[in-house]
Amino acid sequence: MRPRLYLDWNATTPLRAEARAAMIAAMDLVGNPSSVHAEGRAAKGLLERARAQVAAALGAEGQDVIFTSGTTEAAALALEGKGFACGAVEHDAVSAWCVADLPVDGYGRVAVAEPARTALQLANSETGVIQDLPAGLAVSDLTQAFGKIPFAFNWLGCTAGLVSAHKLGGPKGVGALVVRRGTEVAARLRGGGQEMGRRAGTENILGAVGFGAAAEAAARDLANGVWEEVAEIRNILKEALENPTKDLYFPGWETATGEIGTPPAILPNTLSVVTPGWKGETQVMRLDLMGYAVSAGSACSSGKVRASRVLTAMGWPEAAAGSALRISIGPGVTREEVLRFAEDFGAAREKHRAKV
Repeated sequence: MRPRLYLDWNATTPLRAEARAAMIAAMDLVGNPSSVHAEGRAAKGLLERARAQVAAALGAEGQDVIFTSGTTEAAALALEGKGFACGAVEHDAVSAWCVADLPVDGYGRVAVAEPARTALQLANSETGVIQDLPAGLAVSDLTQAFGKIPFAFNWLGCTAGLVSAHKLGGPKGVGALVVRRGTEVAARLRGGGQEMGRRAGTENILGAVGFGAAAEAAARDLANGVWEEVAEIRNILKEALENPTKDLYFPGWETATGEIGTPPAILPNTLSVVTPGWKGETQVMRLDLMGYAVSAGSACSSGKVRASRVLTAMGWPEAAAGSALRISIGPGVTREEVLRFAEDFGAAREKHRAKV
């Protein structure tokens, strides 16, 4: 029996060995990081080391990183009550707090009128489209870009950024809000002075330690060109899926109307595929039975039988947007594996055609 192939890295990544080892080493730690005795100071030391690791990988300063339970909480902390604008391509965690009325072009790029009143992701989780962030931007969701493409928060020009550990090989249930120095953050969780008074509650030491180790390893991979190799494998996959009959489309690489323009940069691991006439959720189930883990869009929207609002915002018709598949790979996925997937995907597509 062939081993399963995991092609849903944008939903969550396999836990890195470095993160696992760091978390196991911290499991016997007794102290509360808010305690002043030796055990508490030891716990505090691990927490602050993790904070420094995440900050270094982000290109930020340690004291500007606020640990949270993930991007969703970080988004609420940064956006609640602000009434910021955003485009309809944002993740639900961001759009839930914003007015999603900014124009989106056929390639998925968002036109920003007032940066200081806007939230704009750096990269999209479904299409991989990378945005050009304007100077003075209020908030950017950096989750999908962190660890995959080079950037430094201190050079992006935005006031706040959102990140999550499990998108780069860390544990689930921990993330961070990173802010520009001097930015005031009103705590949503109150009751203690943790996280410099910006997020109450005893810190998730194991999660933070795993996040720090994963972020450090991710930065090392990025510097060593690992994601350039991933991009080569993704491109091989795209070429293998393309066919002369042109019954597959690649949002972000092309538009729904076939307009001529300059496509945006796309994350090195991501491929959105539209297969008209074959519902995305049906594709996911069929491929799952064949041993492949893929998705029909953002993991937080899975189970909701609806067309991708990201693709509809980009101008794709409802039916086409409902037939989208997201394939996202990572380091270690091989040429042979993606070619096998392309072959099996093509065979499944032909079987579906024969039934309709």
